[in-house]
Amino acid sequence: MKPALPLLLLGLAAFANTAPAVADDAVGSAAIASLGQIHGIALACQQPAIVSRARNAVQTTAPKTRANGEAFEQATNTAFLAQGNAECPDVATLNARLGEAEQQLQKAYSSAQ
Repeated sequence: MKPALPLLLLGLAAFANTAPAVADDAVGSAAIASLGQIHGIALACQQPAIVSRARNAVQTTAPKTRANGEAFEQATNTAFLAQGNAECPDVATLNARLGEAEQQLQKAYSSAQ
């Protein structure tokens, strides 16, 4: 029975290290919403490189949860519909906003990596 105890403790320690770290929910949610907004504007303005970069930022950095996915999707839909026939921002402006949002997301979830 004694040989099983170290294996059990080792298994529990390995499992504990795989649990995702929790970020500050307000900061993480704001960053995801910001990326979703940029994603929606880029979709409406036919900027595929920005669309891809915004989506990839969320997919590779934020925890893969239903709440995060729904927040990103809702922000995307809202921004896409709000853009309508309005004048699209220039690519440099969208890239700058995307860079800021990516940095916020990295800060929010850096401990989760």
